[in-house]
Amino acid sequence: MNAMAATADTERAQRPAVRFEAVTKRYGAVVAVDAVSFDIAPASLVTLLGPSGCGKTTTLRLIAGLEQASQGRILIDGKDVTLLSAAERDVSMVFQSYALFPHMNVMENVSYGLRAMGLGKAEAAERAAEKLSLVGLSGYERRQPSELSGGQQQRVAVARAIVLEPKVLLFDEPLSNLDAKLRRRVREEIRDLQQELKLTVVYVTHDQEEALAVSDRIVVMNAARIAQDGTPRQLYNEPRSSFIADFMGDANVLAVTVESCEDGQAAVKLGPARLAVADRGVGPGPAVLAVRPHAVRIAEGAGRKDVLSGRVLKSSYLGDHMEYRIALADPAAELFASSPDVVRPVAEGAMVSVTFEPAALILMADG
Repeated sequence: MNAMAATADTERAQRPAVRFEAVTKRYGAVVAVDAVSFDIAPASLVTLLGPSGCGKTTTLRLIAGLEQASQGRILIDGKDVTLLSAAERDVSMVFQSYALFPHMNVMENVSYGLRAMGLGKAEAAERAAEKLSLVGLSGYERRQPSELSGGQQQRVAVARAIVLEPKVLLFDEPLSNLDAKLRRRVREEIRDLQQELKLTVVYVTHDQEEALAVSDRIVVMNAARIAQDGTPRQLYNEPRSSFIADFMGDANVLAVTVESCEDGQAAVKLGPARLAVADRGVGPGPAVLAVRPHAVRIAEGAGRKDVLSGRVLKSSYLGDHMEYRIALADPAAELFASSPDVVRPVAEGAMVSVTFEPAALILMADG
């Protein structure tokens, strides 16, 4: 019996917590999610990331059962839930607005779902108190939502969701109502809680920094499809397209010519400059080069004939670094650059020579 139970546990751990099989969602003639397929491993935090209107929130709502798929299958813990209602799916959702009941105190909000399931008042209160302790809100049980800060309301919403011990916990833009410092703290709390309780979490955001900070995996969506799926490091360092390179942390995308490739290195021509770049499978001919802002090196004064030259259009001080917008002469393009040197900033209007940090250059075939 123990061996059978162990085998069942192993199989459960190996199968996806969530599986999308060619899922499409249409609203009349509009396709909001277009033949999307992915797996989410148990006890992982996966972020759906993308620009507004890309389909990420619709995808989350399809998992929750708040929207019904037009085509394809959705499985949760191996069970086909495509046609099941939200109440039948064993998922909990933390909404952008938190959706706390204003007439209930914290304890009543957190225990509400348990009471609705028929659990006794004492047991529901005990379990709710345990989860409030987990999110650092012991002692707040009798407070009303209006007496809490935005971060505290967020934690009440999380406690209310996890007290039901769902198979999948969903977050819809959970930090959008918080200020920058509080966002950083609360996202760390969510990540710590997810890892401590081994929760399966699907997290929607449009904030790239937030996604990079909390995720085991990121699914980047664009125009209702998956543009790329991978770890934060893979998406940042190994983008497969100029869209991903620019979306994940900003990039200058420049048209270049690959003159030759040898031993994994490409000889690249960019205006008067010749660059040696990892070829990443790109052959000779037209290509694009993604250059991260921190990889741009600028020095005042005209450069050599084989170095790019430009003029500083905009110089901005951001406390711990400078940001520059530079108009290149050849090729005719604009560069966005950042520099940690705030002591000796380059003035607007200054002529500069521009070089790049070779290891941070990303060569791609597409434009």
